[in-house]
Amino acid sequence: MDLYKQIFENNKKWAAEKKSKQLNFFKDLSKGQSPKILYIGCCDSRVSAEEMTGMKPGQMFVHRNIANLVPTNDNSSAAVIEYAIAHLKVKHIVVCGHYFCGGVKSAMQAADLGILNPWLRNIRDVYRLHKDELNSISNEKERYNKLVELNVQEQCVNVIKGATWQKSFLTTGSPVVHGWVFDIHNGELKDLNIDVNKIAKEIREIYDLGTTKYTPIK
Repeated sequence: MDLYKQIFENNKKWAAEKKSKQLNFFKDLSKGQSPKILYIGCCDSRVSAEEMTGMKPGQMFVHRNIANLVPTNDNSSAAVIEYAIAHLKVKHIVVCGHYFCGGVKSAMQAADLGILNPWLRNIRDVYRLHKDELNSISNEKERYNKLVELNVQEQCVNVIKGATWQKSFLTTGSPVVHGWVFDIHNGELKDLNIDVNKIAKEIREIYDLGTTKYTPIK
């Protein structure tokens, strides 16, 4: 059986298994969703958000693109964030990158990649912001991994700069933004411990939307 046909066979088995364990599983699922987490990750086929986190259907709202980017001019990620915060009322936003990321690797190379150029330029901008730190790393693999981490950090900053996040966080203290990296080599998640309060306070001088109250995380 080819892979395409196998998908539908897998689906039948999965649906039957779910109903055998919980008769009303799909009936309950159809009533709506109330996830607590928005996950923004890479669309790399080796990185499955729900599988590597153990999340069940309905627990995590997921958005994926090449190199887990949150560009300030990207309507797709902006719409996802708006919906997750304003309507789903998520408590956490996670930006998750991964080592051995093809998008990040491509951005480190001098090559014309066609329509990918403007997208990857976002990662090259991250390199520009942290050029001195990255250029001081002589080992190419270590420099590559560091850029993966710094890219996650800067995408978290892009979330924090957004109007939707600021209006919610500065009045309610949520959602909290987290930066993770998935290590494909060993299957483990790494929390980069992004200091949301510190970043928000630093950037408000430039990106302040006029919200006067600042609510720190308890």
